[in-house]
Parts: sequence; C-alpha cells; structure tokens
Amino acid sequence: MPELSMEAFLWMFLPLFVAAGSALLAFYIMQARMEVALAKERESIAGVRAALANQQEVIEEKVRAAEESSKRAALNDFLADFRVEERHYIRESKSLFLNRKSMVLQERLYFRNIPLCNWVEHEMPVEEGGDISQLAKACSIFATRALSAQLNGNGGNGNSGKLRAAAPDSRLIET
Repeated sequence: MPELSMEAFLWMFLPLFVAAGSALLAFYIMQARMEVALAKERESIAGVRAALANQQEVIEEKVRAAEESSKRAALNDFLADFRVEERHYIRESKSLFLNRKSMVLQERLYFRNIPLCNWVEHEMPVEEGGDISQLAKACSIFATRALSAQLNGNGGNGNSGKLRAAAPDSRLIET
C-alpha cells in the first residue's frame, strides 16, 4: 500500500474544511440577517405600540371632553328650567300730613311650572319723577346681577343679608 503523505491528507480533507467553513460562514450570515429582520420587526412593533398609546390618549381625552360637554349641557338644560315670575305695583299711603308713595315688588322662583318659594315682597319708597322699572330691576333678588353679587360674598356691598338698591337720585335705599 502506498503510503499516504501529508499532501494526500490535505487534498482529501481540504474540501471538508472548505465545506465546514462555508457552512459556518453561511450560518453567521443567516444569523446576522435574522437579527436584522428581528430588529426591524421590533422597531415596527415599537412604532405600532407608540401609535396605539397615542391613539388611546386621544380617545381618553375625547371621552373626557364629551363627558364634560354633556355635563355642561345637562346643567344648562337644568338651569334653563328655572324662571322668575315678577310683578310690581304702586301703593299709596295717605295720612294727615304725609302722602307716601311706594312700589311693591313681588317675586317668585319657579322650576318649570312648580313654585319653589312663596312670593317675596319688597316695598321701596318712590320719589317723584323716579323710574319705577329701573327701581324694580335694581331691587330684584332673583335677578342674575343680584344673585352673582350675593354669591361673591355678603351681597357685594358689605352688608350681609341686606339688599341695597340705588334709587334714581343716586341715594341708597336699604330694604
């Protein structure tokens, strides 16, 4: 038998080494490609998650805004059902030396058609030449101006519980 030399072993095992090296090179190249594909998938998933989180925030804000607007609309509808019925007339008191003229203002608060209180009556002295309608508006306790002044703190005039009205001649009349 002929003796195998080192050169023969080299020629015999060289294709095997080349095949093993090629296989290892192909494995590492495929592994790198898979990692790139996986990184791209993770990136796209992260983008989708961010878009989903953003959309969820937008939807939550829209729901909150819709709830607030519906509450506001319900409150406005409720407050629109309140109304004030008002009437006034002139009362003259005649005595021996004094002829006194006063305006009587009566107000009543209603919810739809249900009265919420009895008639609230105010009597205010009227001077000659005074504007009765202006005096009635100034002394109304259910007017929005009077209610907002009372909500801002003790009637808006420093007297808690007392209503002050300006008469046509700029003097204050307490009622």
